[in-house]
Amino acid sequence: MPLFLIQFAQQHEEFRLPELEALATIENVQMTYEPSAYSLESPFLIVEIESAEKAALLLNRAILVKTIIELWGQGSSWDELIERVKEHPERWPQYLQTSFKFLVVTFGGTIEMKDKPAIINRFAFTGFMGKIDLKNPEEEFQLIADYGIDPNVHVAHTFYMGRLVGHGKRELIDKFNVKKRKYIGNTTMDAELSLIMANQALCGPGKLVYDPFVGTGSFLMTCAHFGAMTVGSDIDGRQIRGKGKASIQSNCEQYDLKGRVLDALVFDVCHAPWRRFKGGLFDAIVTDPPYGVRAGAKTLGRKDVTKQATEPRMAVNEGVFAHTLPDYVPPTKPYEMSEVVADLLMFAVKNLTRGGRLVYWLPTVTEDYTIDDLPTHPCMELVANCEQAFGQWSRRLITMEKVADWDGETGLGLPTGNMNKSTTDPKSQGHFGFRDRYFAFSIVENARRKKELKEAFAKGGAEGVAACMRAYEEKKKLEQQMKELQLQEQS
Repeated sequence: MPLFLIQFAQQHEEFRLPELEALATIENVQMTYEPSAYSLESPFLIVEIESAEKAALLLNRAILVKTIIELWGQGSSWDELIERVKEHPERWPQYLQTSFKFLVVTFGGTIEMKDKPAIINRFAFTGFMGKIDLKNPEEEFQLIADYGIDPNVHVAHTFYMGRLVGHGKRELIDKFNVKKRKYIGNTTMDAELSLIMANQALCGPGKLVYDPFVGTGSFLMTCAHFGAMTVGSDIDGRQIRGKGKASIQSNCEQYDLKGRVLDALVFDVCHAPWRRFKGGLFDAIVTDPPYGVRAGAKTLGRKDVTKQATEPRMAVNEGVFAHTLPDYVPPTKPYEMSEVVADLLMFAVKNLTRGGRLVYWLPTVTEDYTIDDLPTHPCMELVANCEQAFGQWSRRLITMEKVADWDGETGLGLPTGNMNKSTTDPKSQGHFGFRDRYFAFSIVENARRKKELKEAFAKGGAEGVAACMRAYEEKKKLEQQMKELQLQEQS
């Protein structure tokens, strides 16, 4: 099969291959590549695809793919690249009369503008005689020099030449930018990650997608953009309703998605009113469960069941039960992260169609996380596990696919003592008691910074002042990092 060079965006590196695989599944494109050839430190990957037309299908909704080129040659120098290109002259004739342009592209380094024409002229042997059109050519040919990510390296190590197949849809990141959205909240997901999740979930026309922790509805918008019908729910209706004219509804109007965003409902997913259908109801579940940092997870019930009202005490106003009154607010209790994840997976087992996907975020303490922390089920298969690191903690985008129908009995495969481990247990799950452990990081870190400041002042003199300034700068950096993390959670 022909070779193609994919250039990824050099960010969210762990998410790139899973998204590419999802795109191939969505578009039914047969694609092969050497796994060992892929590196998180490089944006380039050579793949085999049956045709350029099939390769172009991968770009229809790609977020982390910048470009795909039909690869004509590869070498460790311009000279070697030219020799490789000359080995296949049969590729050139069909482009002899088309308008065209050559573009010199670099990664990790630069080539001065004055040197680029000379590089392009070295490929005149292709014999293209069409009009040179720099603005709207029929064909674009790229000459790529890869310097790598080391800023101290000033010589490119790999060179590529090929015909541009097309660009990804990274402009969607700007379209769904939360800063431009009419309605957002403190847990609104970043636009780029929302779009990636929609691809991971294989969202498309004819599919029903559900978000059980809908919040301000980010996933409803991005999944609907790709053609799916979407619906969400949340135990707290305030975020759904919004304030004034700003709400999920206003976002639907902004993105012209009113016909595909069905509704956002208020109920506890642990007591969901959905009927169970043979074969499943939802084609995908896409969600970001609350971690307890920006917003806490809650479920119906009382934390202290001994204070639960008995039936005689529940009746008010001449025997009318309190829960039947229009102003009744049901009691809620904290919902531990490990319980949220376990219940979410079991909900997916019961309600996904076969082949349907569960895509969710799992926060973890970095040093405690192991792959065994993930709850499992015989009906569900792990497709991807992508980490977004934030230092001492991270969050993982988990993608699972339902591969078998539920027998009505089989439960989850959970680590021993899953629900009973202490947050101080060094062998505790990476996501157990995440909220308390997250804030403990801040307390310990701040105490350490204060101690450093005191020691710096005690030393006195120039050395003490210098140490004090270093400690101060470190403290400011820490505060900035915390702000960035909060903004990332907001987006």
